[in-house]
Amino acid sequence: MKYDVIVIGGGHAGIEASLAAARMGKETLLITILAERIGATSCNPAIGGLAKGHLVKEIDALGGEMAKCTDAVGLQFRILNASKGPAVRGSRAQIDMDRYPIYMRDVILHTEHLTVKQEIAEEILTENGEVTGVKTDLGLVYEAPKVIVTAGTFLRGLIHIGEYQKEAGRVGEFPSNRLSDSLMSQGLEMGRLKTGTCPRIDASSIDFSVMEEQPGDENPQPFSFHTPKTEEFGKEQLPCYITFTNVDTHSIIADNFYRAPLFTGQIEGVGPRYCPSIEDKVNRFADKERHHLFIEPQTKEATEYYINGLSTSLPPDVQLEMVHSIKGLENARIVRYGYAIEYDYVNPTELRHSLETKKVRGLYCAGQVNGTTGYEEAAAQGLMAGINAVLAIEGKEPLVLRRDEAYIGVLIDDLVTKGTKEPYRMFTSRAEYRLLLREDNADLRLSRYGYELGLIDREFYEKVEQKRKDIAEVLAYLEEHFITPSKENNRMLADLDEAPVTDKVPLKRIVGRNTFTKEKFDALLPQFKDVTEDTKEQIMIESKYASYIEKQQAQIDRMKNMINIKIPENFDFKKVSGLSNEIIEKLEKFNPPTLFAASEISGVTPAAIDILHIYIRMAQKGVS
Repeated sequence: MKYDVIVIGGGHAGIEASLAAARMGKETLLITILAERIGATSCNPAIGGLAKGHLVKEIDALGGEMAKCTDAVGLQFRILNASKGPAVRGSRAQIDMDRYPIYMRDVILHTEHLTVKQEIAEEILTENGEVTGVKTDLGLVYEAPKVIVTAGTFLRGLIHIGEYQKEAGRVGEFPSNRLSDSLMSQGLEMGRLKTGTCPRIDASSIDFSVMEEQPGDENPQPFSFHTPKTEEFGKEQLPCYITFTNVDTHSIIADNFYRAPLFTGQIEGVGPRYCPSIEDKVNRFADKERHHLFIEPQTKEATEYYINGLSTSLPPDVQLEMVHSIKGLENARIVRYGYAIEYDYVNPTELRHSLETKKVRGLYCAGQVNGTTGYEEAAAQGLMAGINAVLAIEGKEPLVLRRDEAYIGVLIDDLVTKGTKEPYRMFTSRAEYRLLLREDNADLRLSRYGYELGLIDREFYEKVEQKRKDIAEVLAYLEEHFITPSKENNRMLADLDEAPVTDKVPLKRIVGRNTFTKEKFDALLPQFKDVTEDTKEQIMIESKYASYIEKQQAQIDRMKNMINIKIPENFDFKKVSGLSNEIIEKLEKFNPPTLFAASEISGVTPAAIDILHIYIRMAQKGVS
């Protein structure tokens, strides 16, 4: 049985990878252990958040599915950091974790060129250093020139609940041990990581009256640029609730450290630093008397709640005592106990920026198998791996998003040039050009790629291009037209409840004020009142941060020469005189595709980049 692309794993990375490949016209096979668990939200019932929301918007702008699904099954929508600048705001939605996989499975099974097989992939087949297909537990062989591994936590997955251990990829699901062995046999460097989840509570046993209610936004905004912004969107939202651990909770946990797999040596893998278990938090922050807990509904029926902030692998009896010590949970009944899971991952420095492995041509890795944590990080990688597998089949250059183009570019560049020894999570602080890489302009930044790849349609693309044209037209007008401190003008500003001007200033300065609103926009610029609300928002943001945006753009322009200079594929770094052995070793290990990628490697100095630049130019001219 022959295919163009085989995707192993039906999680968030596998979904986006298989949909991208199939939508780009390639015969695609998705191999998953359980078909009904395609798109399962193994941990928290939420999509997005700070920086993660950026990734979801970018996936959407490129033609992915995650944002659309979130809008369809969302239970609550909020903009985090809404009072702060647009660069650090993050969209987040509580989702129905039962309906999310139903939606995704329905999309998968109705996508042309996409076939699903419920089997366990056990062996990556190769010939002369190039992938040829996959062998499954049923002894079946599927041939394909491109294989994408999105195995998540299933590679030698091992669950821990106290002293109890069970081999599994998720609770109740088989692990994928032989596939892990197969990847190792290909010479890929692999490591061991750990993540975990919290207890789930029967809603009828929770006293919500003593907790702080956390509602959704009054005017909820959809995630997807494709979802219409109607009055009906998000009309029926479910609240979350806030409670806290306390001194008693911490004492119960500390008294049982000797039974915690995290401290007994039972768990070997490194856990996520920015999403630690509750026992880790109590141990590391012994001076803190309490920690926030967010009580989140898991489904529309709200029969079961997720305790965000209480991830644990303590024994069941300790988990119950710990939960009962928390305000509002004194009589709580645990439906599912929290657990930790260890799993193998591929060191992402084994990958090119296309997410193809360096050692096996045609073999790609995406998602948690690359050392990341989070649905959003996984989906972003899956989408890019699917796109690049197809582009490789077509003999085209891979799509490698730059760090100044997308958070996806930052994510992948960080992984393949720096690697990770702990689960990698996206933060806005990781993006140097975050003022340019906002959630609100992801469509303007990336839809061109989605359209060229055939992942978004002409109608949507033309809307984005009209928006781009309108923004440029209005911004040009604002820069070219001025307001003077005449009595008439200052009276007009006073009527708008705006401070007067004392000097001649461009209209852009007025529109860029913190006090300026969309209503004032229509009064000041009636000739442009018919442009869309999104367009007005972009114009106001661009006006407000104009000087900062210009500085970041200047930085990017200076870097573009370096970004575009490719390092020849078989370049011999040892022949470059003036590079230290340490730098040569790092360059050989990471094999950066461009000078810019080389500059991002920790320890590679600007002086080394200059020397490398000279030798590349010499090589291009044929000078030895």
